[in-house]
Amino acid sequence: MKKFMIVFSVLLLALLGYDLLRFRLGVSFGLFQEGEPTAFMTTDAEAIYMDRGAGPEPFTVRGVNLGVGIPGKWATDYAIDKETYLRWFSQMQEMGANTVRVYITLQDDFYNAFYEYNTAREAAGEEPLWLLHGVWVNDYVQNSHRDAYHRDFLEAFVRDGRTMVDVIHGNKRISLGRGTGSGFYRRDVSRWVLGYILGVEWEDVTVTYTDHKYPRLEPYRGTYLSASDDATAFEAMLAQAGDRIIAYETRRYKQQRLVAFSNWPTTDPFLYPEDITTFFMKCAQVDVEHIVTEPAFVSGQFASYHVYPYYPDYLNYILHPAELDRSPVWDGKAVLSRVETGPGTPISAVLEQDDYYGPEGGVNTYLAYLRALRRHHTMPVVISEFGVSTGRGMAQRDQNTRRNQGHMSEQEQGQALEECWEDIMTAGCAGGCVFTWQDEWFKRTWNTMHAVDLQRTPYWSDYQTNEQYFGLLSFDPGREESVCYVDGDLSEWTEEDKLLDEGGRALSMKYDERFIYLLLYEEGFSQGEKRLYVPIDVTPNSGSTWCESSGIAFDRPADFLLCIDGRENSRLLVQERYEVLRAMFYHETHDRDAYLDPPDADSPVFRDIRLMLQTATPLLTGNWQASAETYETGLLTYGNANPRAADFNSLADFIFAGDSVELKLPWQLLNFADPSRMAVHDDYYVHYGVETISIDAIWLGLTDGAGGGRTALAEAPLKGWGNRVSYHERRKAAYYALQQLWTGTR
Repeated sequence: MKKFMIVFSVLLLALLGYDLLRFRLGVSFGLFQEGEPTAFMTTDAEAIYMDRGAGPEPFTVRGVNLGVGIPGKWATDYAIDKETYLRWFSQMQEMGANTVRVYITLQDDFYNAFYEYNTAREAAGEEPLWLLHGVWVNDYVQNSHRDAYHRDFLEAFVRDGRTMVDVIHGNKRISLGRGTGSGFYRRDVSRWVLGYILGVEWEDVTVTYTDHKYPRLEPYRGTYLSASDDATAFEAMLAQAGDRIIAYETRRYKQQRLVAFSNWPTTDPFLYPEDITTFFMKCAQVDVEHIVTEPAFVSGQFASYHVYPYYPDYLNYILHPAELDRSPVWDGKAVLSRVETGPGTPISAVLEQDDYYGPEGGVNTYLAYLRALRRHHTMPVVISEFGVSTGRGMAQRDQNTRRNQGHMSEQEQGQALEECWEDIMTAGCAGGCVFTWQDEWFKRTWNTMHAVDLQRTPYWSDYQTNEQYFGLLSFDPGREESVCYVDGDLSEWTEEDKLLDEGGRALSMKYDERFIYLLLYEEGFSQGEKRLYVPIDVTPNSGSTWCESSGIAFDRPADFLLCIDGRENSRLLVQERYEVLRAMFYHETHDRDAYLDPPDADSPVFRDIRLMLQTATPLLTGNWQASAETYETGLLTYGNANPRAADFNSLADFIFAGDSVELKLPWQLLNFADPSRMAVHDDYYVHYGVETISIDAIWLGLTDGAGGGRTALAEAPLKGWGNRVSYHERRKAAYYALQQLWTGTR
């Protein structure tokens, strides 16, 4: 027995040691293969090619970015299971996509599903789904190590790249806590991997700091990628990282595939007129033309850019530089100021005035920018992110194409994606990837993040935060259907939903993870022939018992006043003490300190609810008075909000039904910071900003404003749902628009 235990222990230790060395540390144990490396993907100056045995054929990337979030889970939970991936892969290809892009090493369920799906596809004689795989550099690394040559930046970048190579070849084990997915990666999916997109949207300060720290750095000379004599220090770092990752896959697996380095307008290779450079604080250029492909790299390189139609703003101001301090106005002229000098390509060298116009003659700065990228590069260009959001909130308007960052219906999203794709093709790019496959509840946006509890975002659907709604796939509340649809069909309302009933007047309420739903009944309302008012009391620490502008009084202090005034003029108003825009952005909108002279706690003034917009770059310029712009997010949209309806409008807030009004209000619009725990904003002027309190009820009333007296408010009990969310998937109209475009069925 003793000998057996000794032998068993030795074998166990040997097995554990083998596991540690091979699957965790990447020691090869003679796995390096003989012969020349193979590559089924190649490039030339214009296009990407795929060779599956019959010779190289042009390949256009029709891709979709795949995120890692689902409702109730953080991205770092990597909670998507194999069955979900299998379903999504099928839906992607049904849409006409041929490629899925991921940003980081995911959990093993993804690769197991990808292997199973593509194996079955090929067995059935059908085209597989291809993969573009990313290597992520997290925000902490970028912001804590401005020097890209720091060990925790460069070496971690290379190490993560080598790990990714082992993962796609089915030769890795990753434990929890590494910041990536985890599991035992045993499925070799490499034959379906087109290439790698290395890196992220680089922080301009990281690029600039690195370049200034190493002004005379010797160009990196690698076996597969090298830095040219014109390369900056940051570009040389990219060449080194890419070369070492390619070298690892070449030595260990005798394979190579396409390589790109992520980029975006903030660090694009262009020089702009000096007034634009100053205004936007454009301080960095990254040019992959300075990364040279060596003969030993038999696959190829392409340029990868994230380009959204509303960003950058630069080109708008090239057209009319005199308007730098406000929204640009196109006057039919291109007035080009002097181009800044420095290490980069002048934008005027790749764009002429005619380039700012689309095929139909209208101004199209998105197409112009794509043309600039394509003309600059001597390699294929892939627009690896493009998209628009269907969120109710908006952060930025596009001045020319009207493809905005937010507040676009699902039908408008589909049209915008079609137009973006046509621009990408017109510019001569090698394809693109839609951002993104699914909505992601955990996301945040700069103009709303101050108003919500950022530790609780996965547990509710914040319709005011546009970043959550770029997906082609919506996660709607409810296991199979939502608790209510604002469509004029009142059959889903019951007596249990009523808060008050006065015979000729009634008010009902219900809610889910996205909205508070209201049903108003007023005898004689007749499809909006009279006005209705709903005072709403959310917080016990402020509010007014009357509204100065309407002359309506309430029996308890109200924080909001909902005004139903026809199809075009209905809106939600907020008592000025409870206006979060004033509390957080008063300096930017009025050049004054909000806290020097705050409104009275019981002020009778009710104001429009507005959101900040990023006109130009107010977050960077410091010139807030000049650049600040807002829009009225409290203005309500009339229409049918049922996805099954032929006239469905995802942005619709209310609809008339005889003497009734059915409507929905997003939680954040009522100053809820976390409805999953029923946390609302407290008094801003006591806490000097947003702090929260928990409530267990709100109070609502209903009046037509006639007759005088005080409107009685009824209690509406509230109970949060904690971390337990319910949802179901729904493909948006944009999915079907792309399907028609990419499959040629429209």
